[in-house]
Amino acid sequence: MSYTLKLYAFEDASPQQLAAAEQRFRKALDASLGDASLVAPVHAAYRRIVATYGEHPSQEVLSPEELEIFSQWQAAEAAALTAALGPNRYMGDAQFEIGA
Repeated sequence: MSYTLKLYAFEDASPQQLAAAEQRFRKALDASLGDASLVAPVHAAYRRIVATYGEHPSQEVLSPEELEIFSQWQAAEAAALTAALGPNRYMGDAQFEIGA
């Protein structure tokens, strides 16, 4: 299963810079989750968990499976943002959109 990715960062970035950042983001996300086919379903499951329990749920309210998905996605997202944005990852509010 493939997915679409749109990175919103660097308002003054050239199309080439943005494309390169998106490619680094995608590569790191795929590697962190193990395969590109896992990105969309893990992201969807993570969004359901956040919709149910909020952005910072207590570990006690999550099932072991939910905690695993929640933790995996957060680690993958952090790795992808670091890969895409490098040392500037804390500057501004970089956002991304993933679609199936």
